[in-house]
Amino acid sequence: MKKIIFSFLMFAAMLVPVVLTSCGKDDNSGTDPVEDNKLSGSIKDTRTLDENVEYLLTGPLLVEEGGVLNIPAGTTIRAQQGFSNYILVLQGGKINARGTADKPVRMIADKEDAGQGYWGGLIINGRAPLASPGEVGSTEVNSAYVYGGSNAADNSGELSYLILGNTGARSSADVEHNGLTLNGVGNGTKISDLYIYDGADDGIEFFGGSVNVSNLLVVNSDDDMFDFTQGYNGTLKNAYGIWEAGYTSGESDPRGIEADGNLDGNYVEHPNQSDFRVENMTIDLKLAAVSFDAADKPKRMQDVIKIRRGAKATVVNALVKGTGTVEDLVDLMDSKGGAAAGTTISITNSLINAPQRLTSPVAAAGVTIETGNTGCPVNIFNWTGYKF
Repeated sequence: MKKIIFSFLMFAAMLVPVVLTSCGKDDNSGTDPVEDNKLSGSIKDTRTLDENVEYLLTGPLLVEEGGVLNIPAGTTIRAQQGFSNYILVLQGGKINARGTADKPVRMIADKEDAGQGYWGGLIINGRAPLASPGEVGSTEVNSAYVYGGSNAADNSGELSYLILGNTGARSSADVEHNGLTLNGVGNGTKISDLYIYDGADDGIEFFGGSVNVSNLLVVNSDDDMFDFTQGYNGTLKNAYGIWEAGYTSGESDPRGIEADGNLDGNYVEHPNQSDFRVENMTIDLKLAAVSFDAADKPKRMQDVIKIRRGAKATVVNALVKGTGTVEDLVDLMDSKGGAAAGTTISITNSLINAPQRLTSPVAAAGVTIETGNTGCPVNIFNWTGYKF
């Protein structure tokens, strides 16, 4: 979870001019954003890439209001190293990355074995509501660009059969990319069939909004696999998270699910706290068993599921499996407030090495630890080529 500056709609009139005219080094309006095979700058019209060209992302690529970026099946975009190399769809812009099982779209590093945090990632800013009516947030990696509003059905385009690799570059501990960042994205946006691997920070993070996501595979995310905050109220269906053998995390509290009702737990008075659903989730820890000593902390998961700070979650058919170690199976407590009443979680614990605590003390009423949950099917990810 990361900190973001946010405001309310009453300040939007002050913020919007900044978004449009004060873009700092991101302002490449005088150059063609698609030049030969290089991508960088602002897209203000409709641009369609060529699947037969391998593109190089050399700086921030912005899809501005009214702009449309079409990425055909089979297209590959390779990103140069650096925090400022990312793709950002602004409010009113659209991205259509429509891959197929045979020809996915790839957004990956420009060299093999690039590792985590090599380049930025993909960010989409929509106009769907956040935790407070009319709330407007500012994008973490560039506060000039806002998200949020009042249109739950806002449409920012479509993502399907998309691979994101080596994302999560950071400029500081509190300013960093995820694999896919969804800021106030509406449920008119279609997102399915994603593979996100070797990313620093979170695999996917939802900052408010109502977009639904299905068929998501996250492998070796440094922090949380699936992160929800700031009033998110959609559904994540068929989610599979993996830590591979030998993996270690650089974060202090990595989790399968991390959910806050509001931004950083600082706005408990906001009326529309996160209220979301996760269906068919597997967390697969292929790690060696370790102790609960401080020295082994990077080799174990903090919580499989953490719901806190006013969030209400419905998690059905969850499964945790593997040989790794976790500190908590489910934790619903936090110093800034626990999970909201009505949170329900059904989970099967198939870890060979049981966690130190199955649930936090307040979890029992809404948590069912049972046998027989199957979690997320793996055959839906055959298109990725990943060997489970």
